Amino acid sequence: MHKAFTVSLCALTASMAMLSASSVQAATEKMHVTMTAAQEVPPNDSKATGTARFRFNPATKEVTWSITTKDLSSAAVAAHIHGPAAPGANAGVVINLAPNGMANPLKGSAKLTDDQVVDLLGGKDYVNVHTTTNPKGEIRGQITP
Repeated sequence: MHKAFTVSLCALTASMAMLSASSVQAATEKMHVTMTAAQEVPPNDSKATGTARFRFNPATKEVTWSITTKDLSSAAVAAHIHGPAAPGANAGVVINLAPNGMANPLKGSAKLTDDQVVDLLGGKDYVNVHTTTNPKGEIRGQITP
């Protein structure tokens, strides 16, 4: 009887651990952003496009990113998350996405504050890429969960 109880308890514990792990995995937020010149404020005439993929882990408050660009008018010099701002409005830099310089694709991660988490998951932030030709931003996209 004792052995059967121990085996049942072990099985229950393992099941709970698996459920807990899958809950954390399911809670990870993935965001896909398409960046264009038309979304910049004010818009510019660049033909460039870009894609930004963000993944937010609520357990660690860490956001990771991968950003690719195509057909920029000149060299990329910076990439940021700005906020809080609705589409059509500008805001200050929240996170420098390229503290070690630009790359294509640009990958990195950062730990967020509680306020930054609220804004990011609330759709109040945008991502943009700055170039030498368009130093205030060549392409932009609103980050929405």
